[in-house]
Amino acid sequence: MGTMNITPRRTVLVSGASIAGPALAYWLRRYGFAVTLVEKAAALRGGGYPIDIRGTAIEVARRMGVLPRLRDAHVGMHRITFLDEQGDPVGAVPPEAISGGEEGHDLEIPRGELAEILYGAIHDDVEILFNDSIATLHDHDGGVDVTFRGGARRTFDVVIGADGIHSHTRSLAFGPEEGYHRYLDHCFAGFTMPNHLGLAHEGLTWNVPGRTAVLYAPRDDDRVHAFLTFLHPEPSFDAFHDPAAQRDLVAEVFSGYGWEVPRMVAAMRDSDDLFFDVVSQIHMPRWSTGRVALIGDAAYAPSFFSGQGSSLALVGAYVLAGELAAHAHHDDAFEGYERTLRSFAERNQALAGDGNAGVSPRTAEELAQRNKALREPSAVLSSGGRDVHSALALPGYDGSDAP
Repeated sequence: MGTMNITPRRTVLVSGASIAGPALAYWLRRYGFAVTLVEKAAALRGGGYPIDIRGTAIEVARRMGVLPRLRDAHVGMHRITFLDEQGDPVGAVPPEAISGGEEGHDLEIPRGELAEILYGAIHDDVEILFNDSIATLHDHDGGVDVTFRGGARRTFDVVIGADGIHSHTRSLAFGPEEGYHRYLDHCFAGFTMPNHLGLAHEGLTWNVPGRTAVLYAPRDDDRVHAFLTFLHPEPSFDAFHDPAAQRDLVAEVFSGYGWEVPRMVAAMRDSDDLFFDVVSQIHMPRWSTGRVALIGDAAYAPSFFSGQGSSLALVGAYVLAGELAAHAHHDDAFEGYERTLRSFAERNQALAGDGNAGVSPRTAEELAQRNKALREPSAVLSSGGRDVHSALALPGYDGSDAP
């Protein structure tokens, strides 16, 4: 009796189940890979403020078949009103005037809803390990030996870090974050609070030089997203693991101001969903080493000043999966991934510059210039536009990604 030779499916471990990870898992599974997705949280993370999907990423969503669901989840903001130090209106613009997006085409979706839609597209076809993470990596000619925090040991053909700007996978494979971290001189605190002002489908942005307070109401709800962003000369790494230090720092920076700022600070003090971080980017000379590669914020975080983090994650997932499918050897796939995506990623990172003077002016002069621009009939505050968001023409990979 003859022996049947069956080539085993290539195995890929993806670390991180936010946006980039599930999107990559979707495309890899569609191309026939055996995919394991590991996530340190105990369950899918819901909530979070709305995020944008623009330009080329819209086409990725269409090819995934999730675009109708994303359109249903679109929040449809009407305007952003800018206020002076006393809380008096300076001017109002549609969101596209800030984002450089295209009305009627680009989307804004609560982060948790996007995560749920992507998870729904993979959960029946991908091995998903919640409440676990990578403890060690050993990269060798035959694969990557992985020890999980939970104690299991397995070997994969390829490991992909999709675990965010403070990627643990990156630190294991490439070394400490400090070597790749580009700080944009700002920190921010995000949280939700009661919608005292009855806002709906709109945002209010209050500014003094180096300080920004935002109330953002993507829907008609009893709670609103609040953001406190501020200039800070050094990244507050010490505050990352100390919630009390985070709250103290934000309260000190915003002490003594008017409008809704005192109420926001008080809500921040009591918040159970506070998210504090620095405004930063990740810049790396290479996104891969051996059999380990990075995707999304782990590789090329553009910062929220660019508004392109989720879009880059979706586009990067499509390209990396396609290149892995198109090449038998991981080195060739990773080279193709960088060749196709790097210019697009760098152009989108450049949208942030050293900060967004339209939304967060650093100086009295920048603030005066911004306010003058707001009084123009067709005010545009974005530092870039749809030409950058759509600068990459998506490749096709073996036809299996066809509409």
